[in-house]
Amino acid sequence: MRTDTGFEPITTERLLLRRSRPQDAERIAAYRSDPDVHRFQGWDRTDPEGIRAEIEQMASRRPGEPGWVQLSVEERSSGEFVGDVGLSPAAGEPGVVKLGYTVAPEFQRRGYATEAVRALIAYAFETLGADVVRIYADGDNVASHRVAEKSGLRLIERFRHEEDGETWFGVRYELSRPRRGAAT
Repeated sequence: MRTDTGFEPITTERLLLRRSRPQDAERIAAYRSDPDVHRFQGWDRTDPEGIRAEIEQMASRRPGEPGWVQLSVEERSSGEFVGDVGLSPAAGEPGVVKLGYTVAPEFQRRGYATEAVRALIAYAFETLGADVVRIYADGDNVASHRVAEKSGLRLIERFRHEEDGETWFGVRYELSRPRRGAAT
């Protein structure tokens, strides 16, 4: 898999996906702290200071290098902040890229998550040279399952995860790189 040494923002018909900046922390914290959003997420901290620290830590990381790279999602027509997405190579699994996504509640049910995820899938395959794109989601997060399915990923497994005395039920979706010359 390749590293993107010259990342340029990704544009879709309606969205701009750009590197997250420290000044995005307040907005990200607002929706990540929403109980309806947070219940499906695994973040340790949702306060602005914690999010700002994560963004600053990721600032020098290039897509394709180990660890998460966070992108902020904006509406192209208005510049409004829609949510955030991220990608990370899967540790110990060459060629596998994990994707994550969160859309602020006021922008949900407009197809923005699917549009952003489809753009990240294309980026992972075309720019990073990934072989497989993977999405994990909470087992009860039906909206996230729909995003994965509408983006072309297929359900691989349902699983139970236990950590620090807590049990979490999840799902794993994947999409393999289309083979060259294969019918689309």
